[in-house]
Amino acid sequence: MQSYIIRRLLYFIPTLILISVISFAIIQAPPGDFVTTLAVQMEARGDQVDEDLINALRARYGLGKPLWQQYLIWIGNILQGDLGVSMAYNQPVSRIIMDRLPWSLLFSFSAFIIVYSIGFPIGFLSAVRQYSILDYVLTFTGFIGLATPNFLLALVLLWVYFEATGQALVGIFSVEYAVASWSFGKFFDLLNHLWIPALIIGTAGTAGLIRIVRANLLDELKKLYVTTARAKGVSEIRLILKYPVRLAINPVISNIGYVLPALISGEVITSIVIGLPTIGPVLLRALQTEDMFLAGSIVLILSVLTLVGTLVSDLLLAVIDPRIRHGV
Repeated sequence: MQSYIIRRLLYFIPTLILISVISFAIIQAPPGDFVTTLAVQMEARGDQVDEDLINALRARYGLGKPLWQQYLIWIGNILQGDLGVSMAYNQPVSRIIMDRLPWSLLFSFSAFIIVYSIGFPIGFLSAVRQYSILDYVLTFTGFIGLATPNFLLALVLLWVYFEATGQALVGIFSVEYAVASWSFGKFFDLLNHLWIPALIIGTAGTAGLIRIVRANLLDELKKLYVTTARAKGVSEIRLILKYPVRLAINPVISNIGYVLPALISGEVITSIVIGLPTIGPVLLRALQTEDMFLAGSIVLILSVLTLVGTLVSDLLLAVIDPRIRHGV
């Protein structure tokens, strides 16, 4: 087990370096840069473009240097704990991210709980009741969840909530608690505003998990060892929980590594619709304005979350399934 952990950690470092290069290349791929976009916006407003200002901005952010030098400067500053300065917000990137990343993690973690607390039991029931009315209803609901865009579901739920209560459930706090200090009232108000975004963000993940659990469990239930156990008189519920579920859960655990970054990146439009102060809208604006320091840092953070999640998934698989850690 120890050698397996060391081997996985050794894979982590070169993968992270490669991801940082790819992230920087993707941010730099569109033609132009932030200064070019700024000049175009100034011309569109009818403002006079100051060439001295443009040249000063290019020199300040090192935009006139070759891409490999820009990358080395960027990654060198990150290793020293300096993520750079956002050109669009004119603030340190670390401050912008730290102001919004905790909220993104809160909503994503809440959605993560919803995904697994709802998706796994429904997938289990759908598999053990294959071709029943319950299976058809749950399967149809799962397809609806996969096909419905999150922002559309957000609009529908906001309208339903407004019709039922007469209140607009936007933002993370009500008006009376927006600037108030923390208290039990503010905490419960946060919980009241938390469940709808978490439910919306987790819908697609829940629907996908239902399909994964159902397909893998059905595959295990058709194998000969299940038939043999039934012939020996093992009760159905004990048989399913002791053998097929333990094997069918492997793909579910391996999917954990992709759930968290997918939830964070998938809440962009939802956050805009509901007015959430998460990292998604900031990433969208950074990409639109070609704010390379801010966009690159966010993309890198999402990539690190993916790597960490994948590492956690692999370690959990190694604990649950001895074949993984022994390389069988």
